[in-house]
Amino acid sequence: MFTKKIQIIAIVALSVSLSSLLNYFLFYSKPQQSSMVSDQSKSIDNAIKIKAVDIPESIDFAGEKVPLEIYYVKEHLEWELTVNTYWHSATLLNLKRTKRWFPVIEPILKKNNIPDDFKYLSLIESGFQNVTSPAGAVGFWQFLKGTAKDYGLEVNDEVDERYHVEKSTEAACQYLHNAFEKYQNWTMVAAAYNAGNRGIDRQVERQGENNYYSLLLNEETERYVFRILALKIINNNPAQYHFNLSEDEYYQPIPYKIEVVKGNINSWADFAKERQLSYRLIKEFNPWLRQPDLKNRQKKAYQIKIPNLQNANKAKN
Repeated sequence: MFTKKIQIIAIVALSVSLSSLLNYFLFYSKPQQSSMVSDQSKSIDNAIKIKAVDIPESIDFAGEKVPLEIYYVKEHLEWELTVNTYWHSATLLNLKRTKRWFPVIEPILKKNNIPDDFKYLSLIESGFQNVTSPAGAVGFWQFLKGTAKDYGLEVNDEVDERYHVEKSTEAACQYLHNAFEKYQNWTMVAAAYNAGNRGIDRQVERQGENNYYSLLLNEETERYVFRILALKIINNNPAQYHFNLSEDEYYQPIPYKIEVVKGNINSWADFAKERQLSYRLIKEFNPWLRQPDLKNRQKKAYQIKIPNLQNANKAKN
């Protein structure tokens, strides 16, 4: 019994000694390491510090001054700048896609005398992806089927030119030009693109106002122009809004050549293999081709983009 008590006392003493030794090392022995950890923590805190976004002193849309002296105009711009600055993944991808698609859209806008700022309208509509909305609007410019046909786009089971970036941009230019003839104001044109002419006309008549910034609109249309402005500001000053992209991190244009098809194509997969391409690549570069074949009973001439496979992977990375 006595021996057992001695053993217990020894174990307790050893435990106390080990505990004291451990405390010494934890709290007294490595001050430099603790300091380093503290410095690293401060560095991380500074890196992820959330702060209010910078609001430019002045900004315009399509050459039309934005009245930032009106409190709610300034606050709405700050709202959208904040959302798009701290919604990192979506804004980052939008920025990366601009280098690929702005060079396609900009010359078409210029040729049709549409202000360059409308490229940002397409960007907020679709993120430069061939998306389909719950209402059935399709493509970079989000055309509904009926509107697309009204503006000369072919939409059927085989071909849907709402997915054709160049042709849908041409159609959008016609739409925007017609809206400008009606409103004589590009900001109102942008709002009408979202709400529809009838929706804007109804509010103009109800409120006795014809200025976008003076109208009380539904939340989506109220935010619409400010979303365009926010992406314009961030794209022009990405580092100022914490987006630090090197040139090679943007998605670059992928070279291609045009091949004209006037007859039917029994299989786009075979068509692709004959050109040492995959079916997927043919479809990615020509998303307006909606079937695995093309009957083309009217013998129309279609321009098919044939990508330069050697540079395709490099541009996508």
